Amino acid sequence: MSDLDSFRSDVAAWLETNAPESLRGRGASALEGVWGGKKWVYANPDAKLWLERCVEQGYTAPTWPKEYGGGGLSAAEAKALGQEMGKLRVPPPLIGFGLTMIGPTLLQYGTEEQKLEHLPKICRGEIRWCQGYSEPGSGSDLASVQTRAVRDGDDFIINGHKVWTSYADEADWIFALVRTDPEAKKQEGITFLLIDMASPGVSIAPIKLISGSSPFCETTFDDVRVPVKNVISKINAGWTVAKALLGHERTMIADAFGGGASGTSKKRKGLSDLARDYLGGDGEVADPLLRDEVAHMEMDTRAFLLTLQRTRDAAKAGHQPGAETSFFKIHGTELNMRRSELMVRLAGPQGLGWEGDGFDEDELARTRDWLRSRGNSIEGGTSEIQLNIIAKHVLGLPD
Repeated sequence: MSDLDSFRSDVAAWLETNAPESLRGRGASALEGVWGGKKWVYANPDAKLWLERCVEQGYTAPTWPKEYGGGGLSAAEAKALGQEMGKLRVPPPLIGFGLTMIGPTLLQYGTEEQKLEHLPKICRGEIRWCQGYSEPGSGSDLASVQTRAVRDGDDFIINGHKVWTSYADEADWIFALVRTDPEAKKQEGITFLLIDMASPGVSIAPIKLISGSSPFCETTFDDVRVPVKNVISKINAGWTVAKALLGHERTMIADAFGGGASGTSKKRKGLSDLARDYLGGDGEVADPLLRDEVAHMEMDTRAFLLTLQRTRDAAKAGHQPGAETSFFKIHGTELNMRRSELMVRLAGPQGLGWEGDGFDEDELARTRDWLRSRGNSIEGGTSEIQLNIIAKHVLGLPD
C-alpha cells in the first residue's frame, strides 16, 4: 500500500468514527455551512462538534502549515481528504472569507506576526471576516476608492463609506482598501488594511434586495483608529495585494454559484428531479425541449466543476490564481443565472409564488433565488470588467 493509499484509509476510518450522523448525506456549497465568528449561532450542535474535531486534525485548512492551524497536508492528501468527505456527503467543517480569501492572501503577503495572529483564529472558526472593497462611487473602477486613511503616529484614522459589504453585520474583522496617498496615481495610493469591526466609529446598515433578503451591508468609518501594523505588505502597495485576493474571490464565487448548491432551498433538488416532479414522464421528462435544456445544463455544470477542480488542485500545489479566474467568475455566475431561470420555468405557475399557502417552502425559496441570481453578473466584479481582463491579460488583445 502506498503512503497516499494508507493516508486515505486512515482518513476514511477517522471520518467513519468522527463525522456526526446528522450531517451525513447533506453536502454543502462554498456559501452554505458554518461561517464561525463571535456571533455565530449553531442551529445543529453536531456542526459545532464536527468543527471541533476537524480543528484538532487541521482539516479546516488542510494544506495550510501546521504552525498556523492547518493540516500541513500535500495537495494529493488534501484531495483525498475531500474525496472521502464527499463519499459521506458531509459538509465542510468551516467555510467563509477567512479560508477562501484573506487567509491565502496572508499566507502570501502577511508578516510572520500577522500570520500567527490571524491564521490560527481563522482555522478555529473564532473570527469571521468580510471584505471592504466597493464604495458608492467605486465599483467596477475599484482603484478609485476614496475611503481615507491618515497617519497619526502608530495609527491610521479611517473615514469613508463601503457598500455591498457581504455579511458585515455578522463579521468580526474586515479587510479593506483605503487611500493613503491622494496625490498619487489611483493604484499607487492604495493600502490594504485589516480593521477590527468592534472599533469605535464603525457602523453597519443592512441593504435589502428585490429577493427580500440580502447578505449585503453599508459600512461607514467615522474617525476609526487602526494600528499601522495592520497594513498587509506595504503602505501604498495595496493594489498588488488587492488583485491577488480578487483571484481567490472569483474562484470562490465561481465555485459557489457554478455548482448550483448556493440557494436557499433546503431540499436542493437537482434539475432532473424537479423536471420529473413538475413535468412527469415514464422514467424521463415528458417535454422533449425542456428535457434537452436540462441535459445541457447538467453537462455544462459537470464540465465546469471538473475545470474548477483542476484549478483547486493547482492552488494546493502552490499555483497562485491569475487572470483565468475571470473566466471562472463569468461562466460560474452565468451558469447559476441560467439554472435559476430554468428551475422557475420547470415549475410553471408554481414557480411564480412569493407567499401564500398555494406554494411550498422550496417553491418560494426558488423564486427568491431566481431574483437574487440577477445580481450574480455584477457582484465580485461585473461580467464586462471580467471580459476586459480576459481580452487583455489572457488573449493579449490591444486596449
